[in-house]
Amino acid sequence: MNQKLIAFLESGCAPDACAAAGVYPRSVHTSGGCTAFLADGGEADVLVAQDGFGFTGESLTDGWVVCELSHENAQTLRRVFPFTAPVSVLKKPRTVGVGDRLGIATPGHIRVFEKYDAYPIFAQQSIRELNLTNRTFENVLDCASYAVFRENFTRGFGADGDHLKTPKEVEYAISCGYTMITLDCSEHIRNDVEAMTDEQVLAEYQPDPELEARYMGKSFAVEDRTVTIDPMAFRRMTLIYNEAIDFAVSIYNQFFTGREDALDFEISIDETATPTEPAQHFYVASELIRRGVRPATVAPRFCGEFQKGIDYIGNLAQFDREFAEHAAIARHFGYKISVHSGSDKFSVFAIVGKHSRGNFHLKTAGTNWLEAMLVIAEHEPALYREIHQYALDYAFAEARKYYHVTTNLNNIPALDTLTDAELPGLFQNNDARQLIHITYGLILNEKNPDGTDRFYTRLYRAWRTYAEEYARNLERHIGRHLALLYSGFQGE
Repeated sequence: MNQKLIAFLESGCAPDACAAAGVYPRSVHTSGGCTAFLADGGEADVLVAQDGFGFTGESLTDGWVVCELSHENAQTLRRVFPFTAPVSVLKKPRTVGVGDRLGIATPGHIRVFEKYDAYPIFAQQSIRELNLTNRTFENVLDCASYAVFRENFTRGFGADGDHLKTPKEVEYAISCGYTMITLDCSEHIRNDVEAMTDEQVLAEYQPDPELEARYMGKSFAVEDRTVTIDPMAFRRMTLIYNEAIDFAVSIYNQFFTGREDALDFEISIDETATPTEPAQHFYVASELIRRGVRPATVAPRFCGEFQKGIDYIGNLAQFDREFAEHAAIARHFGYKISVHSGSDKFSVFAIVGKHSRGNFHLKTAGTNWLEAMLVIAEHEPALYREIHQYALDYAFAEARKYYHVTTNLNNIPALDTLTDAELPGLFQNNDARQLIHITYGLILNEKNPDGTDRFYTRLYRAWRTYAEEYARNLERHIGRHLALLYSGFQGE
């Protein structure tokens, strides 16, 4: 490898010499008279740079070093080449989170965002996902930065500390350079109230004359529609959401006040047992704004089911009607509507694009894992069969503790009835998709009796071998998401 790289340097880093040296042609960058680039180092990519940058590595030839893609070198990369550092992007009209659980998806994602004007959030992970994949916020961001450098994606990307629940988690993400925080308020939202009788609500309700004067029995104009807050509905929504509102205000005051230009604040109220009614959305938003919170986006829970890895389940006419109200409320208060668990919700994307008027945030994550496993089914059928059986026999029952899905394992064809050529077809089966989708953490962490990993090394070796095919799959799959979203508003 080193001799090929030296030959490339001796060519003056000529573009037509990249292929022979394994150099990623779009990664050759110069700053302050010094040059750096990424190259295929065999088992892993390497960074090659002139000494003047301050990267840490082994000497290659006079004035040049070969460096591992380490955290320390990523920090230097973001300092020397600022386009590799995340920025605040949620103030742009259209943003899409494409969390990369594996650290290998960003090159494929970049191909999509080079075709659309939506801004990406390439680094997007929750604490749960970090724990399940044994990664850190630092590692997730580093992988995104190196990929952005490799592909010369210079127009900006965000980094989202996703579904964070505590001040400590928020502080951790911000300290790592994350530019967006998604605050998960679910632990402060009462899921029991919707099932309570009016008498039970009245027994628990504590009157607040100021809030009652502002909302109880009042109607509010929101664009060409009216939101009315019925007195009993008001009492019920205060029980459900007041603690969550207090929590969001406290987090905003602690971390965001005075930093709004650099940090994006998203509020998630979607992790609830029942959908967010438009009047409830209005109340939460109104109280947040009144108390000084300026969210970039808010994510209600919409009607129907937004389950993992499959299309929307529910009444599309009802979704169309209610989403229009939610989008109008978001505009009324000056933020974007956000759609969580957005992977593969193809039947609602045009509706989202239409009623948001092209101003939306969509969050996807696990679908890039499914596309990675599709590559395994296509090219490593024996490995896929082993993983699929493990997921059926053990991992799925464990993973269901963390995810709400309605998967029926009986709807998945038995492996011994399928030829190798038929295995990729499993990814057209909703139940098989969910089987693989929610078991990713257990699959990646499964060990052999001797303590070595059972699947991890073989999976990453295969993904490196078929990296170009994986990138094409993501370009096609995520591209379908954006094409449908844009179909709802383009030309208006």
